[in-house]
Amino acid sequence: MTPGTIALIVVAVLLIVVLCCSCYIVPQQQAYIIERFGKFKKVTFAGIHVKIPFVDQIAMKTNMRVSQLNVKIETKTLDNVFVEIVASTQYRVNAADVAKAYYELRDPAGQLRAYMEDALRSAIPMLTLDDAFAKKDSVAADVQQTVGAEMARFGFTVVKTLITSIDPSPAVKAAMDSINAAQREKEATRQRAEAQRIQIETQAAAEAEKVRLQGEGQANYRREIATGIVDQIKSLQAVGMDITEVNNVVLFNQYLDVLRSLSDSPNGKTVVLPASTPGGYRDLYEQMTNAMLTAQENAPTTMPPAPRV
Repeated sequence: MTPGTIALIVVAVLLIVVLCCSCYIVPQQQAYIIERFGKFKKVTFAGIHVKIPFVDQIAMKTNMRVSQLNVKIETKTLDNVFVEIVASTQYRVNAADVAKAYYELRDPAGQLRAYMEDALRSAIPMLTLDDAFAKKDSVAADVQQTVGAEMARFGFTVVKTLITSIDPSPAVKAAMDSINAAQREKEATRQRAEAQRIQIETQAAAEAEKVRLQGEGQANYRREIATGIVDQIKSLQAVGMDITEVNNVVLFNQYLDVLRSLSDSPNGKTVVLPASTPGGYRDLYEQMTNAMLTAQENAPTTMPPAPRV
């Protein structure tokens, strides 16, 4: 191989090396910061680019995708309850402020963490524990607005801030569970009492309706009996019987009805009554009549004298 050929090969290799050093490819969703002799030159985005070898250098490869930072702090609420807050924030570098983000902040994540902790420690102590749970979205929005305004000065955008956990101490959790259990038991007791009251009222109404219907039935039954007796008396008088004979016939029929009811009753009982009929009945009738007349004769006719004072 001649010296001229070797020189051509060396030149070709040098050209290839220079070409390789001059061209570079920026991946999608990334930005490269180019410096020339240590001074900022430009920012290049996705695609193929050319730089001057050994003069221009890639100072920083910045990721343009959204990053997430989790922050955990312990703070106190307005009602003096210590809670552990876990917040997550998503942020990214603004495309127009890539150089500012690189040159202004050395530790963006650490700076963002400090802003988050300061904002949370300012917001949570203004709320009670119950309000912290109920208004956590509002707190997250306020924190995002405060932190976003601070990070925007350095070329960052806070996309979203979420409070993912509010964790009181175990003793506070146990106390809250006891309070909730007591409130639920109180409500359950009230509901049981209300159900019992409704049951009693319904049962009382049913009993009253039952008594009313029984009274109406009894009244109708007696009315029908009275109507039947009147019809029987009228029919007996129509055939020429006097009132005494009619009464005897009616009472005798009732007497037979009572005996029939006693004999048909399923309850075991012994009843001693005059068995000779109609003579036994006539004796019973005369005894009842005499007893009624005797009671009327023995009844006092005048008022007893007033006692002396």
